[in-house]
Amino acid sequence: MKLKALLICLLVYLLAFGCAVLVCINFLQLNQWFMILLGHLTATLVVFVASSIYKNSSFYDPFWSVAPIPIALYISIYPESEIINAEKIYLFLIPILFWALRLTFNWIRRWEGLLDEDFRYIDLKSLRFSRLVDLFGIHIYPTLQVNLSLLPIYFALSVDTNEVNIWTYIFSLLTFMAVILELISDNQLWKFKQSSENAGKFIETGLWKYSRHPNYLGEILFWWGIYFMTLSLDLNYWYLFVCPLAMNLMFSLKTCSMMDERSLLKREGYKSYMDRTNQLLILPKKVN
Repeated sequence: MKLKALLICLLVYLLAFGCAVLVCINFLQLNQWFMILLGHLTATLVVFVASSIYKNSSFYDPFWSVAPIPIALYISIYPESEIINAEKIYLFLIPILFWALRLTFNWIRRWEGLLDEDFRYIDLKSLRFSRLVDLFGIHIYPTLQVNLSLLPIYFALSVDTNEVNIWTYIFSLLTFMAVILELISDNQLWKFKQSSENAGKFIETGLWKYSRHPNYLGEILFWWGIYFMTLSLDLNYWYLFVCPLAMNLMFSLKTCSMMDERSLLKREGYKSYMDRTNQLLILPKKVN
């Protein structure tokens, strides 16, 4: 039953959060972000144990969007600079919390319960050394990826003491709009899948007419938006471009490719759809 599965997942996450807090309390003397990383990894290991017990690595899926919430709130309330800038906090946290809640909601409505596991996890766990692949490839690697991509907010909210400017507002709005793009894309896909007539078919209407993965485009733009918000405060943070770039490469080189390969095998006509649409960018159809 889905409700039971969601309750189990909630309890696991509360336990993971509690363990992360205990670890952080014992390492308060460390650099703040390194301490957060230790807590982040601790929570990941708790979720991994639950994934192993229930033989379903999709237990980890909401961790991607849930974990950033306490991290962002913590560095906003307890900045290393000891200077709390409410205006800056609002500009960063509004798009971040909107993104987290939207993504978590989308997972809740899609996940069917304890027997529903993402096909990508099933494929990965069919490889040799499946237990290590599950731990490091499905759980720890995404945690490190999210932690790296969140790094700009540590500098922006906890370290930096500069005031916001017009560019901070502009990039905050663009980051929020990136989440809107994800919201529209996922809702279009959700409605498409609700029709039994579309079973075994792929969506090529709405935004999906011009991009094979408009939802992932929104996700990528969200992480770039966080970087540019941070950059607007101080150009000396330019080197943090590696944070959203790593996320960008993961989606464009790995995630999108896995989704396309599966659709090529399971959905008739998908090759033609690939030939006339872009992987990510929302652009007019390609002309052959």
